[in-house]
Amino acid sequence: MARIKGAMMTRKRRNKVLKLAKGYYGSKSKLFKTAKQAVMKSGQYAYIGRKQKKRDFRRLWITRISAGCKANGMNYSTFINGLTKAGVELNRKMLSEIAISDPEAFTALTEQAKAALK
Repeated sequence: MARIKGAMMTRKRRNKVLKLAKGYYGSKSKLFKTAKQAVMKSGQYAYIGRKQKKRDFRRLWITRISAGCKANGMNYSTFINGLTKAGVELNRKMLSEIAISDPEAFTALTEQAKAALK
């Protein structure tokens, strides 16, 4: 029986890594060994970044809501507590959009939260 050599699959695998490393600086896009290391590291950064993106957006939304609350004489934690007790089920993303685009509606929400706390 003839011996099967792995040249084709090896070349395919290496080209796949080099394609992913396209545009990297210097030898990281040319040499397989350094390209493989760079692709592995960039994959780790991408994985971590997908988690951090969620955190960063939540922090941004909370900051925006907090600014809107301060303009209405309230702090963030009492506002969220008041909304929970009032039964308002808006997420932080929507609350931040309301705080930016429609301050009157946000003021109405803060009044509703204050009323629920009394």
